[in-house]
Amino acid sequence: MDKHPMTKEGAEALQVELNRLKKEERPRITEAIADAREHGDLKENAEYHAAREQQGLVEARIKQIEATLAHAQVIDVTKLNPNGKIVFGATVTVLNLDTEAEVTYKIVGHEEADVSANKISINSPIARALIGKEEGDEVIVAAPSGNIDYEIVEIEYI
Repeated sequence: MDKHPMTKEGAEALQVELNRLKKEERPRITEAIADAREHGDLKENAEYHAAREQQGLVEARIKQIEATLAHAQVIDVTKLNPNGKIVFGATVTVLNLDTEAEVTYKIVGHEEADVSANKISINSPIARALIGKEEGDEVIVAAPSGNIDYEIVEIEYI
């Protein structure tokens, strides 16, 4: 199976979530199921059914995280030598040449992308346009609303 790029921070965050699910949520749900069983008839026991449903969701998330981590190629951008070029994991500040608005993006793996935190997927149109470019370069990003012209203001490897 193919490896998918992931930042070191993204892999660490998933590992923390996995540990929490296994060490805190799983035992809590098991205890809730045991408590609900003590209340008698399971057919009409809403607490039991709710706990079993929650157990299914937690187990599915555990499997999803384990699969993601198993197929992740963890990349630590601080250990790369990109020679001033934009690479996976770089934090890039760009200037929209039409609106004069500056925005900073971190290029991350698909699983850790979060637009509200300015983390964009390596597969996104803007990230694909930026990869390999240097400070001062201008790039044109093909967006659904039309082409957007950006100038690369700063590249950080943090």
